[in-house]
Amino acid sequence: MEIGDTKENIVIVGGGICGLATALALHRKGIRSVVLERSNTLRATGAAIIVHPNGWRALDQLGVASHLRETAIPILSGQFHSLNNDELKEMPVGKEELRCLKRTDLVDILANSLPRNTLHFGCEVLSIKLDPITSSPVLQLQGGRLLNAKVVIGCDGVNSAISNMLGVKAEKIFTISVTRGFTSYPNGHELGSQFRLTKKDDTQVGQLPMTENLVYWFITRKYTCQDSIASKSQKLVRNLALDSVESFPTSIIEMAKNCELDSLHLTEYLRYHAPWDTLRRRFREGTVVLAGDAMHAMGPFLAQGGSACLEDAVVLARCLARTIHIDRNARGTKMQVEEAFDEYLKERKMRILRLSLQMYLIGKMLDASSQFVKFICIILLAVLFSDSHGHTRYDCGSL
Repeated sequence: MEIGDTKENIVIVGGGICGLATALALHRKGIRSVVLERSNTLRATGAAIIVHPNGWRALDQLGVASHLRETAIPILSGQFHSLNNDELKEMPVGKEELRCLKRTDLVDILANSLPRNTLHFGCEVLSIKLDPITSSPVLQLQGGRLLNAKVVIGCDGVNSAISNMLGVKAEKIFTISVTRGFTSYPNGHELGSQFRLTKKDDTQVGQLPMTENLVYWFITRKYTCQDSIASKSQKLVRNLALDSVESFPTSIIEMAKNCELDSLHLTEYLRYHAPWDTLRRRFREGTVVLAGDAMHAMGPFLAQGGSACLEDAVVLARCLARTIHIDRNARGTKMQVEEAFDEYLKERKMRILRLSLQMYLIGKMLDASSQFVKFICIILLAVLFSDSHGHTRYDCGSL
């Protein structure tokens, strides 16, 4: 689909979870926007998304939670099994709602809830600059087209063209690879409603029930040079997954062996924004602002990346609607929009800082080879985040 005009009021760059959720949140507030997605179809990288209570609060505000609850069973308990010493213990999962959704289910319901002609495929943004006279954003699209906008919201992920323009790039990496996938069990699986985490040395296997017949699983381990080769073929990804769990229980080996090949996704290493970036960098320039992974890419160690994107969408739409005067075309003065974005960033900063710091300490603990560094991370986690599930009780508020 092509954009029929060369000028738009509010342009959202990126048609992933954050971009679609932001467009839907704005729509719920009566504000029109367009979403530019570089691919030719909806994208849902990563197989599944674990949604904690804070994510469900945001989905309730977006009006899509009820439908999504029908697609996944609640996870009620957790179990940790260390194969190094055969330790088996209960793993708290919190007392509130926890479910694991197919990313395609989430992306589809967000997209289908938008007005027609909101989402535009095949629109890759190559660069963005501010007009020297009006200070309005000008986007250069693939093919040489220019698109003038009053407002640009960068939701284009960890490799964001918009964040590059603002000098906010996720340059840090953890040398940890993550393999994700689904396995179907026609006769039912043995997990019930339990999340299981099995660990041996530097390799962890997580298993989460989605339905009575479908399990989402992930494998985290140290990055190897084989990952770059394997990522080009899902059969190679499966073979690498099997190699990673060859000394794990038979049930886990069979799970990897019988996985749905098309669902497999390998992340070679994990890029993230360091916690201190949240304090020292600006995430807005004029009427250009960032949201989602473009602003706060984080590892999967808290399973909060997707939910944080949903929170961003709700808070941003609320601030924009409250600050600018809304008419049929959602116009507002440049100063009003900037004030709205500053309010949004002020509200999100401490939330993102705490999530990023907790994620960083867990990731550093898993990634470090030094036992001293691991020990320091454990101490800091115990002191700063004694309530390990406190991040799930956050409430982004009403739209």
